[in-house]
Amino acid sequence: MTLRDTLLHWLPADSRSGVARRAVVVWGVALGIALFQWATRPGEHALDRSLVYSYAISTSIWLLADPLRILMRRWFGTTGPHYWKPSWRTALHILLSVVLGYAAGTVVGDAYSGHSTWELLTLSPQRFWAFWLSTLAMSAGFVIYFYLRGKSEDLQRQATEARLKLLETQLEPHMLFNTLANLRVLIQTDPPRAVQMLDRLNDYLRATLRGSRAHTGTHTLADEFARLGDYLELMAVRMGPRLAFGFELPAELQPHPVPPLLLQPLVENAIRHGLEPRVEGGRIDVVARREGQTLRIDITDTGVGMAPAAQRTDHDGGFGLAQVRERMASLPGGSGAVQVSSQPGHGTTIRLTLPLQITP
Repeated sequence: MTLRDTLLHWLPADSRSGVARRAVVVWGVALGIALFQWATRPGEHALDRSLVYSYAISTSIWLLADPLRILMRRWFGTTGPHYWKPSWRTALHILLSVVLGYAAGTVVGDAYSGHSTWELLTLSPQRFWAFWLSTLAMSAGFVIYFYLRGKSEDLQRQATEARLKLLETQLEPHMLFNTLANLRVLIQTDPPRAVQMLDRLNDYLRATLRGSRAHTGTHTLADEFARLGDYLELMAVRMGPRLAFGFELPAELQPHPVPPLLLQPLVENAIRHGLEPRVEGGRIDVVARREGQTLRIDITDTGVGMAPAAQRTDHDGGFGLAQVRERMASLPGGSGAVQVSSQPGHGTTIRLTLPLQITP
């Protein structure tokens, strides 16, 4: 668990990174305000007092307007990851957050400085209300900025999910057509094995349909490995003893979210272009490991290997590696990476690296 998750464990997991980013922005602006007040009126605003007032007021308003808003998400009727919804309830909450946050921060600043800011209300009402209205205006600016940024991130997320869904609809028919072509050959040459393959295909399609009905843009790594196992069992019917395979998935990585059908195109390529050309076939191993804050997945085969030019594009201009590269680039921030290591005649290893996203 990261320090951020430890400090913000009382908030929903999907909101913590956004809350932390907004806190950094608020505190950065608070520092700027304190330095500006001290620099423009050094005799009236000591640096330490300016810092205490600025940070106390900004932090108080932020705590009430941001984390508290997320905790009250049911009352506001909002959902993650940004929990923003324009409504009279939101407007009322923000207004009260500014008023109460300003009052609370001022109390902290007054306690530190040893004098009362509220005396300004009697001594110089115009100055007091000007300062209060400027605080309200800055707070409103923060709210508008964070709302527009959250809306922009939502639109980006929706576009990414639509792109991944399109790629997934391309992958499913590709696998199905290849399997049906193999099934047609087996029907003519080995009917009993064709029946076995048809049964496996039925199981695979049932699991795929069940997963698509619960589709949310990602599923767990355990689900991905389970679907990959169904596919390899299907291929094992056709190839018999020429195909061996193994998986390694630590328990701590099983709930990690990944895009559906991320690994299958690579395994499909390994069979078609790596193992099938070898008379004796070969073995495929899929291993997931954690390295610091990174998830590493290796797909290794003992096939015929790849030429250097194919490693930069795809096996013989095929479908799998290029699609996986595009899917990895479609992850938020384009944070996934694909590495290919191969020698002709000695097999291929394809390594996927993704940022770790395990939530407690």
